[in-house]
Amino acid sequence: AAAQEAGDSAAQANNPLASTTSINFQDQYIGRLSGFREPANAGLLRAAQPFSLGSSNWIARATLPINTYPTQPDGPHETGLGDFNIFAAYLIDVGNPGISFGVGPQLTAPTASDRALGSGQWSAGFANVLFVATSPTWQYGYLLTWQASFAGDSDRPGVNVGNLQPFLFRQLGDGWYLRSSGVSTYNFENNSYSVPVGLGIGKVFHVGATVMNAFVEPQYSVLRSGPGQMEWGIFAGVNFQFRL
Repeated sequence: AAAQEAGDSAAQANNPLASTTSINFQDQYIGRLSGFREPANAGLLRAAQPFSLGSSNWIARATLPINTYPTQPDGPHETGLGDFNIFAAYLIDVGNPGISFGVGPQLTAPTASDRALGSGQWSAGFANVLFVATSPTWQYGYLLTWQASFAGDSDRPGVNVGNLQPFLFRQLGDGWYLRSSGVSTYNFENNSYSVPVGLGIGKVFHVGATVMNAFVEPQYSVLRSGPGQMEWGIFAGVNFQFRL
């Protein structure tokens, strides 16, 4: 029974719709941005919380980035807060406990402390998540988001961006797993895009009732177009799920 519970926890450790309170400390290092000489970095503080509205179940996820980005192609870096993002996904019962599916609204607020670190725009859109854990060995799914600006600085470009994060996990046993979770981005304003592919490794630990998930995943963009797109990077983090 203990082994089965540990296996279930490992399979659910990367589920963005898991019915647990979670806090994630993640980092996206960008070794090279197209059109820029200097690297960039985004430290991501994320928290997720399930909640109910009447008879419906939801989960909300908020992200506050701390960004370091070059201000010019050959210029210095600027470090500070990025734009705050939150989405809420309505959890739809698909009749299979191993499949999680959610969809709902998202909102981004222009909280960046410098022009180079955010869009200067209020943006809204949707988020759609699928996570399939019907197998104890393989788990897969995606996070699809889209947002467009509706208010903000009139002298800044508008926002119309879609992101697709397909993810795949292969359990190796004893909490170890392989992972791929690169986020593809398409900017509908200027038709720029990047399609990174990653291959990394992670380890799930149990500390009392808390599930801790540490990982590192190098990524390389197999397709890209336009300035400011990631050519290669490293995604790493430590996630905590609190089973209350």
